[in-house]
Amino acid sequence: MAGTSAILPGNNGPNGSGGMRMSVFLKGAVSVAVTLAVVSAVTAVLWYFKLATFGPAHPVFFYLLPIGVVMLLYGSRPALLAVFTAAACADFFLYDPIYSFVISSRVEFGDLTCFSLLALITVKCASELFRPSEKIRTAKSRYGRP
Repeated sequence: MAGTSAILPGNNGPNGSGGMRMSVFLKGAVSVAVTLAVVSAVTAVLWYFKLATFGPAHPVFFYLLPIGVVMLLYGSRPALLAVFTAAACADFFLYDPIYSFVISSRVEFGDLTCFSLLALITVKCASELFRPSEKIRTAKSRYGRP
């Protein structure tokens, strides 16, 4: 069998080689893994400061910069995953009662709501700003002149 590997079987389906699909899958898996790692790292740092009793009053907003970096590097879908993961991690690890998804005060609920809305708006604006530009069509002259 020419062109196939002993490890990976050949794909002679309608899309041809399976290498392109595997590359897209790996790219997506890497972006999800990096997104979760970034959110986990920020959560670990904020959680450490919370347990050391000198953490910030509104810790959820420290996720905005890493979410922006994920948006620039990997696009809007991993950034949206980061927004929802960051909100869940902040609620579970950083707001009282710790290790519970119960929100005990309106201030904490307002923090999480404002963060989520601000992060979603940030992702949308950044995706529009960094979207690949389309070629601008030049207007043709009515009289056939260049």
